[in-house]
Amino acid sequence: MRGRRFNKVSYHPWFRACRRIAGRFIIPFIIFQFIRTLLLPTVFDILLLTAFLVIAISIYFDVV
Repeated sequence: MRGRRFNKVSYHPWFRACRRIAGRFIIPFIIFQFIRTLLLPTVFDILLLTAFLVIAISIYFDVV
């Protein structure tokens, strides 16, 4: 059995709005977190930077 394919149009309007807002703000957050990680590297900073990168890649490649 094949899974149901999702279309961007079938997403709820609030989800599309959240995705659009996150797409705008994720790059400045990544830049800020990268600079902070270079100056004071902690495990939390590295994990947060990794999470931001995963979110940015998933938005860029339309995974979410």
